[in-house]
Amino acid sequence: MRDLFEGIAYVFEEILFLPLNWLYDLEQNSWFLANIINFLFVIIAFAAFLFWMKQLKKFNDNDEEDRDPTAHSFLG
Repeated sequence: MRDLFEGIAYVFEEILFLPLNWLYDLEQNSWFLANIINFLFVIIAFAAFLFWMKQLKKFNDNDEEDRDPTAHSFLG
């Protein structure tokens, strides 16, 4: 049973965390290169936010939303 858990630990520590260990070693040399993935995620999130705002403006300009205060049952 102990071998099973040691095998699971080996898979996670030596195989699955290998990219994270590589990033950890890279950070010692270049902070910017180590965080490039984070920068890419921020750029993607910003682009998605801009797209979402554009879509909201499009629906708002078309007056497709029922803005009557009693349009939804939870509003009273």
